[in-house]
Amino acid sequence: MKHVIRPGSADISDNADVVVPWWSFTKTLIAATALTMVRDGQLALDDALPGESFTLRQLLQHRAGLADYGSVTAYHAAVAAGEDAWPVDRLLQSVAALHAGIEPGSFAYSNVGYLLVRQHLEQMSGLTLDVVMRRRLFEPLGVVGPCIAGQRSDLADVRMGDVQSYDPRWVYHGLAVGTLRDAAMLLHRLMTTDLLPVGLRDEMCHGIAVGDPGTGRPWQHAAYGLGVMAGTTASNLSVVGHTGGGPGSGIAVYHCPEHAQATVAVFATGGTAGNIEADAFKLGL
Repeated sequence: MKHVIRPGSADISDNADVVVPWWSFTKTLIAATALTMVRDGQLALDDALPGESFTLRQLLQHRAGLADYGSVTAYHAAVAAGEDAWPVDRLLQSVAALHAGIEPGSFAYSNVGYLLVRQHLEQMSGLTLDVVMRRRLFEPLGVVGPCIAGQRSDLADVRMGDVQSYDPRWVYHGLAVGTLRDAAMLLHRLMTTDLLPVGLRDEMCHGIAVGDPGTGRPWQHAAYGLGVMAGTTASNLSVVGHTGGGPGSGIAVYHCPEHAQATVAVFATGGTAGNIEADAFKLGL
């Protein structure tokens, strides 16, 4: 499944209007929503969050010294068993002892960090993530189909691969769902319109090297900005966007700023992150 936007040419689509989980591409949307609040003077990137030692920038860059619940065995066992998501307090307790092993300022991918960003956005706006994202991101960019799934029934018409029953609240920072067409259009318009001032968008896309992205990942130089993976692919293509995966499926949504401003969204059931990225990067050439 894919959707490719290439200005000056017809879009390329294959099952692009099927609703799918966007997994960690949601992080890009959370970051973009936060940056609209920075734009409006409601948030500051480099001020410590209330009661915390880390900043919004550090959270968005995965450099706040926080662990990830992806390493918690009981979490994966509960998801595999089809259980309801744990209360947030229990989730945070499950990773509390792991934070000490992470040096603040170093890169450590953390879904917990994005949960804290979500909570901060909701507290500052007085709105749910779904509503604040819709008002600040989806509607201004003219893409109104996506939503944040909040319960199992929200996934009834979502292609989830071989997963029979999944509680979307297991994605604690929020799980956006929508079509590949909408995913590609959101990223394309985020990167090519004036929703964010140029300087702020440049900060979003400026990645700090993260080292080895992992076996089988098609990156020559991997970096992470503010809610986006950025860098150079093995085929020497500059890209910015995000890869995501969960039980049964994965997604890659990337913009190619130096190659005809193309934007690509690819979704697959099964497969690896590296394979899905490779498919996306080939389409971006």
